[in-house]
Amino acid sequence: MTSKERIRAAIEHRQPDRLPLDFGASFITGIHCSVVENLRRHYGLEPRPVKVCDPFQMLGLVEDDLKEAMGVDTTPIFPNRTIFGFVNENWKPYRTHWGQDLLVSEHFEVDEKPDGTFIYPQGDRSVPPSGHMPKTGYFFDSIIRQEEIDEDNLIVEDNMEEFGPMKPAEEAYWREQAELFRGSDRAIVTHLNGTALGDIALVPAPFLKAPKGVRDVAQWYMTVASDPDFVMNLFDRQVEVALENLHRLNAIAGDVIDVVVVCGTDFGTQESTFCSRETFDIVWKPRYKLINDWIHANTSWKTFKHSCGAIESFLPNIIEAGFDIINPVQCSAKGMDAKLIKERYGDRITFWGGGVNTQKTLPFGTPEEVRAEVLERCETFAPAGGFVFNAIHNVQACTPTENVVAMLEAVRTFNSLTRC
Repeated sequence: MTSKERIRAAIEHRQPDRLPLDFGASFITGIHCSVVENLRRHYGLEPRPVKVCDPFQMLGLVEDDLKEAMGVDTTPIFPNRTIFGFVNENWKPYRTHWGQDLLVSEHFEVDEKPDGTFIYPQGDRSVPPSGHMPKTGYFFDSIIRQEEIDEDNLIVEDNMEEFGPMKPAEEAYWREQAELFRGSDRAIVTHLNGTALGDIALVPAPFLKAPKGVRDVAQWYMTVASDPDFVMNLFDRQVEVALENLHRLNAIAGDVIDVVVVCGTDFGTQESTFCSRETFDIVWKPRYKLINDWIHANTSWKTFKHSCGAIESFLPNIIEAGFDIINPVQCSAKGMDAKLIKERYGDRITFWGGGVNTQKTLPFGTPEEVRAEVLERCETFAPAGGFVFNAIHNVQACTPTENVVAMLEAVRTFNSLTRC
């Protein structure tokens, strides 16, 4: 099988020739730039500065030579603008506070201050910064810049500034990317624009110079509980715009794309869920279903839902909403036992992730412990398809190279010992 065929088989719950692997195809299945550099060194690849594809989480671009070395089956088409609202272009050198030399966009504008690094939205220094990396940190946090709001008279339009018809520059970008990746042997993964519906990473709008509306994280969660009608009206408007843009995207690149990340909204904590299943079914499910139903009726794309945490009780609802894939499969959260969720849901949804614990085992375990956990997860999730190997969320900074290599070697061992 080609990588594209392998990924397709797994998602369609057919037996692939080997377990497919993804690292770097999305902003939720990526690798921190420091780890990317260490992996390039380990595999003896050409030494060159890593490109930062996502400045928010400081994820490094996994280039084709590293994909070959790792056995990766996916390729991303990233959105044409980063979460800080600028295009990744005209790369320039940047040295981090931890001493790594990187390549970043020419629009990556930061100030180094005693309490950390501050980054500017759209590279515009005339407005306040929208992100902060602590002096001891390895990625940015959004800076809350919410203006005073009237909680009793919220205005939907204030939270719609970032949603609108696809602009000519974005259409041109997609035409260029479609031509570049048409005919690729790897599965093409992209993030959809405007379908996230409350993704908390996007609520503070670090990409806007002066965001209006509900932009405080705590305020957003309280608004979901106190004013669900406002939230549903907002989501309805977002879906309307998103469906219009899906028409345009499909016309440009429909035959190129394999997997679309629809939503990164988290519904789980380590111990429980953020809301009830009833709230999910009223506020989110019908709107997700509109998006997923349109995609399945008009394209061959597979739809990808990200949600961290203890969401086992939500999986039936997520499946009913029409999602093909769930990520990151946080098996360390309450109720997310790998064998249990594979048995209950493994024939109805694909687990994209869950391969190894990135909170404990991968960063802090021994290579032997990593190998044992990876083999156990592969044995649990791989039978009858429905599994794409990835860690549980992004591989974090300071993760030992020997542990990442042990993870990849364990997947190779599994593939050599058994046909998936």
